[in-house]
Amino acid sequence: MHLATSEIELPGSRIGHLVRPERVEEPLPGVVLVQEIWGVDEHIRDVAARLAAAGYVVLAPALFSRDGGFPPPLSPERVERAKRFLDTVPPQAWAGLPDAAKRAEVLLGLAEGERGPVNETLAAIFPKDREGLLAGWAKDLALAVAWLRASPAVKGRRVGTLGFCVGGALAAEVATLDPALCAAVVFYGAPPAADRLARIACPFLAHYGAEDARLMQLLPSFEGAMRAAGKTLELHVYPGAPHAFFNDTRRSYRVEASREAWARTLSFLADRLGPKA
Repeated sequence: MHLATSEIELPGSRIGHLVRPERVEEPLPGVVLVQEIWGVDEHIRDVAARLAAAGYVVLAPALFSRDGGFPPPLSPERVERAKRFLDTVPPQAWAGLPDAAKRAEVLLGLAEGERGPVNETLAAIFPKDREGLLAGWAKDLALAVAWLRASPAVKGRRVGTLGFCVGGALAAEVATLDPALCAAVVFYGAPPAADRLARIACPFLAHYGAEDARLMQLLPSFEGAMRAAGKTLELHVYPGAPHAFFNDTRRSYRVEASREAWARTLSFLADRLGPKA
């Protein structure tokens, strides 16, 4: 399929990666696609293209961008280098990355000349005030949803969110901020706080890997709280799948789980955002 792709400026002076079917003139449903912690990288751009080919206008805000560009530590090249390094680090070490001393221990595996730049990037990606950063991103994403909803390419059609990892958590969080959101798809993202669930008006589809121990511990209370609040949650857990099982650029990729999750995602979006929703 021929796709029209552009980089736009969003409210908050962030860059947005916008993709839609090129030869469709009428408005289409919209999806705000929320990045993993690695930014709007090769994987996110590929997912955006897949969604657009399925008949959606897709907007992927670059959460690291500011004023039409990127701070040096958060440039796509620097973030990609940090990602490649962390692919060599045991998952249990990630929890300590906001702490400078623990991060320094992890970075001992790098050549001395590389430690400074990678450390600077990791400090920007995993700051101590993580909650404040995510709250700000969630507000900017709600603005992006409003922008997409009002755009000529979507106007009059439904809009949903879809995100991965931290982006999954943010896709869910936007649902607590925007009562007009029509769907939220969460891939291995932490659920919203229990006291915020009452604000959710849209149905949720959530995908988790059974080997993702930290998030699996959160699922029973999340599922119970959503049911108790009368919210719609379709939850799927994939046997043998770790965290980030859908990302086919990383060693965590699991093809069987990804195939099932993607089929369910397309069906869910068609039901919730399509003309008969």
